[in-house]
Amino acid sequence: MLSRRTIILGAVCMAVAKPAFAADPGAAAFVTAIYAAYKGKNAKGTRLDTEANLRRYFEPSLAALMIKDQKDAARRHDVPKLDGDPFVDAQDWDIAAFDIAVTDTVNGTASATVKFRNAATPTVVVLDLVKTGDNWRVGDITWQHDGKKETLRGLYHH
Repeated sequence: MLSRRTIILGAVCMAVAKPAFAADPGAAAFVTAIYAAYKGKNAKGTRLDTEANLRRYFEPSLAALMIKDQKDAARRHDVPKLDGDPFVDAQDWDIAAFDIAVTDTVNGTASATVKFRNAATPTVVVLDLVKTGDNWRVGDITWQHDGKKETLRGLYHH
Protein backbone atom coordinates (compact mmCIF):
# COMPACT_ATOMS: atom_id res chain seq x y z
CA MET A 1 0.00 0.00 0.00
CA LEU A 2 1.33 3.45 -0.89
CA SER A 3 1.85 5.86 1.93
CA ARG A 4 0.51 9.40 1.76
CA ARG A 5 4.09 10.71 1.68
CA THR A 6 4.91 8.52 -1.37
CA ILE A 7 1.81 9.74 -3.21
CA ILE A 8 2.59 13.39 -2.44
CA LEU A 9 6.25 12.95 -3.45
CA GLY A 10 5.14 11.31 -6.71
CA ALA A 11 2.69 14.14 -7.43
CA VAL A 12 5.38 16.76 -6.76
CA CYS A 13 7.84 14.98 -9.07
CA MET A 14 5.23 14.80 -11.85
CA ALA A 15 4.36 18.48 -11.43
CA VAL A 16 8.02 19.47 -11.60
CA ALA A 17 8.90 17.13 -14.50
CA LYS A 18 5.92 17.86 -16.74
CA PRO A 19 6.84 21.47 -17.72
CA ALA A 20 10.36 20.35 -18.66
CA PHE A 21 8.97 18.05 -21.37
CA ALA A 22 5.90 19.95 -22.53
CA ALA A 23 6.15 21.89 -25.77
CA ASP A 24 5.53 25.61 -25.66
CA PRO A 25 2.00 26.13 -27.02
CA GLY A 26 3.31 29.11 -29.01
CA ALA A 27 5.65 26.84 -30.97
CA ALA A 28 2.79 24.50 -31.88
CA ALA A 29 0.57 27.45 -32.86
CA PHE A 30 3.35 28.87 -35.07
CA VAL A 31 3.80 25.58 -36.95
CA THR A 32 0.06 24.91 -37.18
CA ALA A 33 -0.51 28.36 -38.68
CA ILE A 34 2.19 27.73 -41.31
CA TYR A 35 0.71 24.40 -42.40
CA ALA A 36 -2.91 25.59 -42.38
CA ALA A 37 -2.04 27.53 -45.55
CA TYR A 38 -1.28 24.24 -47.37
CA LYS A 39 -4.40 22.28 -46.50
CA GLY A 40 -6.93 21.47 -49.17
CA LYS A 41 -7.23 21.62 -52.91
CA ASN A 42 -5.72 24.76 -54.50
CA ALA A 43 -4.23 25.91 -51.18
CA LYS A 44 -1.92 28.90 -51.64
CA GLY A 45 0.76 27.88 -49.16
CA THR A 46 3.09 30.32 -47.41
CA ARG A 47 4.56 33.04 -49.60
CA LEU A 48 8.32 33.33 -49.22
CA ASP A 49 8.94 35.83 -51.99
CA THR A 50 9.62 38.93 -49.89
CA GLU A 51 12.28 39.77 -47.33
CA ALA A 52 9.56 40.57 -44.78
CA ASN A 53 7.98 37.13 -45.16
CA LEU A 54 11.33 35.37 -44.93
CA ARG A 55 12.08 37.27 -41.72
CA ARG A 56 8.61 36.44 -40.38
CA TYR A 57 9.15 32.69 -40.66
CA PHE A 58 12.91 32.13 -40.41
CA GLU A 59 15.41 33.09 -37.73
CA PRO A 60 17.60 36.07 -38.71
CA SER A 61 20.77 34.27 -39.91
CA LEU A 62 18.82 31.77 -42.02
CA ALA A 63 16.57 34.51 -43.44
CA ALA A 64 19.71 36.48 -44.37
CA LEU A 65 21.13 33.46 -46.26
CA MET A 66 17.86 33.00 -48.13
CA ILE A 67 17.56 36.70 -48.99
CA LYS A 68 21.16 36.87 -50.24
CA ASP A 69 20.62 33.77 -52.39
CA GLN A 70 17.43 35.20 -53.90
CA LYS A 71 19.17 38.49 -54.74
CA ASP A 72 22.23 36.73 -56.18
CA ALA A 73 20.01 34.47 -58.32
CA ALA A 74 18.01 37.47 -59.58
CA ARG A 75 21.25 39.23 -60.60
CA ARG A 76 22.31 36.12 -62.53
CA HIS A 77 18.80 35.69 -63.98
CA ASP A 78 18.81 32.23 -62.44
CA VAL A 79 16.72 30.28 -59.92
CA PRO A 80 17.74 30.42 -56.25
CA LYS A 81 19.18 27.36 -54.53
CA LEU A 82 15.79 26.80 -52.89
CA ASP A 83 13.56 26.21 -55.90
CA GLY A 84 10.61 24.61 -54.10
CA ASP A 85 8.60 25.22 -50.96
CA PRO A 86 10.66 24.25 -47.91
CA PHE A 87 7.62 23.59 -45.70
CA VAL A 88 6.23 20.82 -47.94
CA ASP A 89 9.44 19.85 -49.79
CA ALA A 90 7.77 20.31 -53.17
CA GLN A 91 6.88 22.82 -55.87
CA ASP A 92 3.25 21.69 -56.01
CA TRP A 93 1.01 20.25 -53.34
CA ASP A 94 -2.32 18.60 -52.73
CA ILE A 95 -2.49 17.91 -48.99
CA ALA A 96 -5.63 16.97 -47.06
CA ALA A 97 -4.24 16.80 -43.51
CA PHE A 98 -1.12 17.19 -41.40
CA ASP A 99 0.09 15.39 -38.30
CA ILE A 100 2.18 17.90 -36.32
CA ALA A 101 4.13 16.91 -33.21
CA VAL A 102 6.09 19.63 -31.40
CA THR A 103 8.57 18.87 -28.62
CA ASP A 104 10.89 21.08 -26.61
CA THR A 105 14.53 20.16 -26.84
CA VAL A 106 16.15 22.91 -24.79
CA ASN A 107 14.85 26.18 -23.38
CA GLY A 108 14.10 28.48 -26.30
CA THR A 109 14.24 25.76 -28.94
CA ALA A 110 11.79 23.13 -30.11
CA SER A 111 11.44 20.54 -32.83
CA ALA A 112 8.35 20.03 -34.97
CA THR A 113 7.84 16.84 -36.96
CA VAL A 114 5.23 17.27 -39.67
CA LYS A 115 3.85 14.20 -41.47
CA PHE A 116 1.52 14.36 -44.45
CA ARG A 117 0.68 12.87 -47.82
CA ASN A 118 1.31 15.15 -50.78
CA ALA A 119 -0.91 13.64 -53.46
CA ALA A 120 0.03 9.99 -52.85
CA THR A 121 3.55 10.59 -51.51
CA PRO A 122 4.09 10.23 -47.76
CA THR A 123 6.34 13.05 -46.55
CA VAL A 124 8.04 13.95 -43.27
CA VAL A 125 9.47 17.42 -42.66
CA VAL A 126 11.28 18.35 -39.43
CA LEU A 127 11.49 21.99 -38.40
CA ASP A 128 14.05 23.13 -35.84
CA LEU A 129 12.45 26.07 -34.07
CA VAL A 130 14.09 28.87 -32.10
CA LYS A 131 12.47 31.52 -30.00
CA THR A 132 13.56 35.04 -30.94
CA GLY A 133 12.12 37.47 -28.42
CA ASP A 134 8.48 36.48 -27.97
CA ASN A 135 8.17 34.81 -31.38
CA TRP A 136 9.06 31.43 -32.80
CA ARG A 137 11.06 31.16 -36.02
CA VAL A 138 12.38 28.28 -38.13
CA GLY A 139 16.10 27.73 -37.53
CA ASP A 140 16.40 24.89 -40.05
CA ILE A 141 14.32 22.36 -41.96
CA THR A 142 15.27 18.73 -42.58
CA TRP A 143 13.90 16.62 -45.44
CA GLN A 144 14.49 12.99 -46.40
CA HIS A 145 15.55 12.31 -50.02
CA ASP A 146 16.32 8.79 -51.16
CA GLY A 147 17.20 7.76 -47.61
CA LYS A 148 19.49 10.77 -47.08
CA LYS A 149 18.72 13.74 -44.88
CA GLU A 150 19.06 17.19 -46.40
CA THR A 151 18.66 20.52 -44.63
CA LEU A 152 17.66 24.01 -45.67
CA ARG A 153 20.86 25.46 -44.17
CA GLY A 154 22.82 22.80 -46.04
CA LEU A 155 21.61 24.23 -49.36
CA TYR A 156 23.45 27.45 -48.59
CA HIS A 157 26.70 25.86 -47.41
CA HIS A 158 27.46 23.85 -50.54
